[in-house]
Amino acid sequence: MNPCLKMTVLFDLDGTLIDSAPDLAGAANDLRVAHGLPALPFERFRPMVGSGARGMVGVAFELGPDNERFISLRDDFLRRYEQRMTRETRIFAAMLPVLEALEQRGHAWGIVTNKASRFTDPLVRSLGLHSRAAAVVAGDTTPHSKPHPAPLLEAAKRCGRAPSQCIYVGDDLRDMQAGRAAGMGTVAAAWGYLGVGEPIEAWGADNVIQTPPELLNLLAMA
Repeated sequence: MNPCLKMTVLFDLDGTLIDSAPDLAGAANDLRVAHGLPALPFERFRPMVGSGARGMVGVAFELGPDNERFISLRDDFLRRYEQRMTRETRIFAAMLPVLEALEQRGHAWGIVTNKASRFTDPLVRSLGLHSRAAAVVAGDTTPHSKPHPAPLLEAAKRCGRAPSQCIYVGDDLRDMQAGRAAGMGTVAAAWGYLGVGEPIEAWGADNVIQTPPELLNLLAMA
């Protein structure tokens, strides 16, 4: 097969390509301790990692963006996360051979995340992914973030591909919404953080996969 005809795979970052939950939860617990509160179990935080600072502060202090304390807590959380974001974060072990297989088979791949570039760029570099990814699009790269399709369309442009030649893999409903709006195939990653809303089967993804290697099977059938 001509490599130019092969699908380009775009990945969400947190919960799809990398497991950043330990550092995000750790920063939230550091903030709780600083306020004289005991640390919470990791399992309380994991499902909400996809919601970023809003989710972490929400779990840690049981308040939302409409609370007058939210902004200061969020900013403090982000400072703490920036200081420790590479401490325990790792690429999902099962993703490593998948990335290698994609590269060997001529499939370009990239990253599209809602995480701000302030965090995305140093984190992706620390994991050795920046030089391998055909595109890295952060939450503030374009004027809009997911579920708007703009970040995915920007990634496709940087990869030199039409949206129809791309698939987007993510672990959140917003990922599927963005992928559909961009005209890409969508794959829901069941190993991710998933949130606490609708079940993954209700997201309207073209495919739901339980493990990363299943992605290679889908590409082989494309």
